[in-house]
Amino acid sequence: MARATVGAAAGIACLLAAGCFSFHSEPPRPGRTVAGTSPSIVQAHLVGNALIVESKWDSFGPYNFLVDTGSSVALEVSPELARRYPGKGPPPPEVPVVRVKSSTGDSVLLEAASLRRLQLGSVRFENVPGRIYDCSDLSAQLGVKIDGVLGFPLFRETVLTLDYEHERIILRATGPELRIPGETIPFSNTDKTPLISVRIGDRTIKALIDSGSDAALSLNPVGMAPKFTVTPTDGPIVGTLAGDRQLLVSRMAEDLHIGGYVVPDPIVDLTDGLSSLGGGILKHFTITFDQEHDQVTFYRAAVDPVATPPLRSTGLSFKKSPLYWRVVGVIPGSPADAANVEVGDLVVRINDEPVFQWELRRYEELIANGDEVKYTFVNGTVEADKDLKIVEVVR
Repeated sequence: MARATVGAAAGIACLLAAGCFSFHSEPPRPGRTVAGTSPSIVQAHLVGNALIVESKWDSFGPYNFLVDTGSSVALEVSPELARRYPGKGPPPPEVPVVRVKSSTGDSVLLEAASLRRLQLGSVRFENVPGRIYDCSDLSAQLGVKIDGVLGFPLFRETVLTLDYEHERIILRATGPELRIPGETIPFSNTDKTPLISVRIGDRTIKALIDSGSDAALSLNPVGMAPKFTVTPTDGPIVGTLAGDRQLLVSRMAEDLHIGGYVVPDPIVDLTDGLSSLGGGILKHFTITFDQEHDQVTFYRAAVDPVATPPLRSTGLSFKKSPLYWRVVGVIPGSPADAANVEVGDLVVRINDEPVFQWELRRYEELIANGDEVKYTFVNGTVEADKDLKIVEVVR
């Protein structure tokens, strides 16, 4: 279920929740998938903790798509691309319903659609069912023009590899079970959801593999009595299609086990939905999904445990536009809170540079490695600078 932290440590807000699986029936797949005998390698960019793939198959591209294995919709596509490649006939009625929060705060149902053609490298998908989604907010937050979101059902008739280290995806035609190194874990269920068993301490839980999430580990604590190093505290705002909410974040006092791989004491956010593994953990692996054989393989060349760094922030969460970043959340007790920054305040410069010059990766590096940030706020025609220290919200 695609979701990402807004501002805070990573400075990313996807404002996206394409992917709550219904667990009632298998979502519709593309009408036809055409893949050759050789693997197709498609370059991508790691933005935040998400893979953005780039593809060009006509004179209008290239097109950029966010890969979201947590989505039960095969495709969420921009209105422009939907108009350019309208599918043949009406979309199937089984396309999962997606409701979004509009700019006025109302709940709106995304319109069903079918895309006649979508191509990733040499692999072509035809008559792909999905929903029309205005990707402009998502594009502004990520700093990359996004043309759509690729959900898990899109890859039903391929073997999909997310190669985070080399910033690429690899697509193969389905066939005999691949012999690849790593830890292979089954996800057998009727609707082919990437829901796998993992261990936290001595307890086994089910977790969704959610490449559309910027988080490390999202945990539903019901019935678990999880152990933390510190009491869960207010963290960043997360944006979803259903609206914004503030996270409760902490660090586990127990290890996460994915097959034989160990993530010691991971950073965690608490959720009332499905527990999930997000990009903050997935980016340390090469992950291959073989939906025909209902399994996923995690591989990591390094033998050392997977470390999750402290969650660092000035205390601010943003919704971004090219001209300004609007504050949508202030962590209580943070430097931003102490400086009396309020929700709705507008930032026009960071360290004396216009906000449009701060693409996501650069801002993340500043938060990860810096000591403080100079924000320039504007109120009408009056500008004011505030130097905010970067602190560890969770060590």
